[in-house]
Amino acid sequence: MARDVQITFDCADPAGLAAFWAEALGYQLQGPPGNFESWQQALDAMGVPPENRNDASAVVDPEGARPRLFFQRVPEPKRVKNRVHLDVRAAPGLTGDERMAALEAEAERLAAYGATRLSRHEPAPPLGAGHLVMADPEGNEFCLD
Repeated sequence: MARDVQITFDCADPAGLAAFWAEALGYQLQGPPGNFESWQQALDAMGVPPENRNDASAVVDPEGARPRLFFQRVPEPKRVKNRVHLDVRAAPGLTGDERMAALEAEAERLAAYGATRLSRHEPAPPLGAGHLVMADPEGNEFCLD
């Protein structure tokens, strides 16, 4: 039996991190529930106090094919390297210098949204195609691959 998967990020700023990952993956912010025209209207109707309005956020694939990403505020900061990370497939079908140039271009684009480049791993055929290790605005590692 198939199961849906949601990927959850613990973070300090759910709205900010959701905006970053929406840009990185071509996702969109999840719309408000029911017949509400905005999240502001929905949160007002639910009686959510202003200090709790950035406790959570989510982004979704506009095509509905890829998993939902959920962001929840937690009090503690990130302390160590992720044991699980996302690989953003930014250069499918490309090899060698062309692949690395595409990855570098994507790294520059994401840096404009707050990502940090951590390292570059050169192609090492036959198994290593080369990739870049990045961190999102809150330090969660991911790869451009």
